[in-house]
Amino acid sequence: MSDYSVLPRAGLPGMLRSEWTKLRTVRSTVWSIVAMAGIAIGLMSVIAWSIMRQWDSAGASDHDYLARHPLEIVLARPVFIAQLVIAVLGVMVISAEYTTGMVRSTLQAQPRRLTVLTAKILVFAALMLVVGEALAFGGFFLGRAIIAEHIPVSLGDPGVTRSVIGAGLYIAMLGLFALAFGAIVRHTAGAITGVLGLILIVSQLTQLLPGSWGAHVNAWMPTNAGRLIFEPTLPAGALLTQWQGFAVFSGWTALLLAVAAYLFKTRDA
Repeated sequence: MSDYSVLPRAGLPGMLRSEWTKLRTVRSTVWSIVAMAGIAIGLMSVIAWSIMRQWDSAGASDHDYLARHPLEIVLARPVFIAQLVIAVLGVMVISAEYTTGMVRSTLQAQPRRLTVLTAKILVFAALMLVVGEALAFGGFFLGRAIIAEHIPVSLGDPGVTRSVIGAGLYIAMLGLFALAFGAIVRHTAGAITGVLGLILIVSQLTQLLPGSWGAHVNAWMPTNAGRLIFEPTLPAGALLTQWQGFAVFSGWTALLLAVAAYLFKTRDA
């Protein structure tokens, strides 16, 4: 009879390989990333091209604004579009396993639940960081080529390199933020609704809150704070710097991941 006691105990390295295999072989992951890049960069290119076509008919105030905010065209808009796909993908990375029941098979193979969740977080974070930086730099260089005739911009300009790198960091952090939502809610439609509602509606509505406390609530909302990382300059009176804003977003994400880890460990699969 075989002596199973001498077999090595399954650990994090094995789970990392397993989660990477699952992530890269699921068609929705690949197609979501392709769609995200195609739509974000493609739409940015069309918008930038249209703006340049109308350059001669635009007023001096428009010229001045675009010259002072070139990353609004080549970086902020692609990220705004990409974040919607990233939020959906982050939720589905874990909620889809609950929908299909695959999570039970995973936990039978590896009963240590925190090891499973840690592997899922690390693999997805690494993928989103690579995809996010590729999207940020790709969008920047393509957009720069389109607007170069009228609006010169380079990585050497103040704050530009940090903004491009920061856009990739924001995408990766948003992916983890959405993953945490998916792990907490465990229902794909509900978690997606929650994440997109926070990004598109709640974060914007906080601008309507009165007084200084309203300004602080708005500034400390997760994605409002996180987006500062790809702003080359800040308006006068900003409550957070770029890195402080990203730290706030990271703190919100860490809090949600801690809640998700607790629930993942204590709830029935």
